[in-house]
Amino acid sequence: VGALSYHFQIYFDFSGYSDMAIGLGLLFGIVLPINFNSPYRSLSIIDFWRRWHMTLSRFLRDYLYFTLGGNRKGPSRRYVNLFATMLLGGLWHGAAWNFLIWGLIHGLFIVIERAGFSKLLSKAPNIVGILYTCPIVIVAWVFFREENLQNSLDQINIMFGGGEATEINYPF
Repeated sequence: VGALSYHFQIYFDFSGYSDMAIGLGLLFGIVLPINFNSPYRSLSIIDFWRRWHMTLSRFLRDYLYFTLGGNRKGPSRRYVNLFATMLLGGLWHGAAWNFLIWGLIHGLFIVIERAGFSKLLSKAPNIVGILYTCPIVIVAWVFFREENLQNSLDQINIMFGGGEATEINYPF
């Protein structure tokens, strides 16, 4: 319940702040880009990153992925570059194991999808894609949210039936 609540809280926070920034920009005649496009309706992790925090996604693509070589040196290098980009994106959020693991989760699934799984997903009904994507994003948010790696692992353990929550750790 806590992880699912945070799943929505982080979206409403970021999306709301982005909408306010866009509105304030318009007051001063500045047009800022849209930053969210219904990311929780994503049919894959690749699709999620096309919809979630789109300005960050473009930054990671333009300044990390392309700088690392993008897909110019074959599929293997492309996968390494995608994975490294997401790891570095995790570290960009903070120099902690939690953020590194958050980036690792996203990078791993992006590579899996680019390696061919996305073709299988594209043939499935949309609900399958959503039911595949949401749990991955929710589990990754646990690592993003918790203060340290041990708390993250404890929460994941509880989520998958390995223990009982003794206190609510989400101050909503």
